[in-house]
Amino acid sequence: MSRIGKVDRTTKESSISVEVDLDGSGQVEVDTGVAFYDHMLTAFGVHGALDLRVSATGDIHIDAHHTVEDTAIVLGQAIREALGDKRGIRRFGDAWIPMDETLAHAAVDVSGRPYCVHLGEPARFETFTIGGNYPFVLTRHVFESLSFHAQIALHVRVVHGRDPHHMAEAQYKAVARALRAATEADPRLGGVPSTKGVL
Repeated sequence: MSRIGKVDRTTKESSISVEVDLDGSGQVEVDTGVAFYDHMLTAFGVHGALDLRVSATGDIHIDAHHTVEDTAIVLGQAIREALGDKRGIRRFGDAWIPMDETLAHAAVDVSGRPYCVHLGEPARFETFTIGGNYPFVLTRHVFESLSFHAQIALHVRVVHGRDPHHMAEAQYKAVARALRAATEADPRLGGVPSTKGVL
């Protein structure tokens, strides 16, 4: 069974195209015009074992916010489409990711009930920009948009860290690994993993 989602979205602020294959092998092509975000989405695809294609253009002459947020929205929608009725998946997944001095944790429930809890980013980095045009605070916004549009419950936390690059990257990798675990097939389950019979 193919678990592929493809979504295109155009607004006055951006034009986004995302294709995701949940059963891929980490083949990634990403171009958003925001170099650090491309780096993060590449890590997301590789560590989530997703085949991921992202093409985005936006008003980055203003700032990266619209392009980054809109890409996260469309990525979430594509993941939701790829999941279909969620039959046979594990549903829950979590991951701990160390990156040098940083440790991040993520937990996912593919529940159909969107929620995001995001904790642990040091307040002193609220105005910090990575790579010239990626504000560190956008990382939280990415996961809020992704979880809402994928209809997953997501808890992500920086346990400790010092380098903003490492803290952002560890979060993307943790979410990718947790999502991978949650969306993998459970050979012991044939139906939808819920007492309600639907997710």
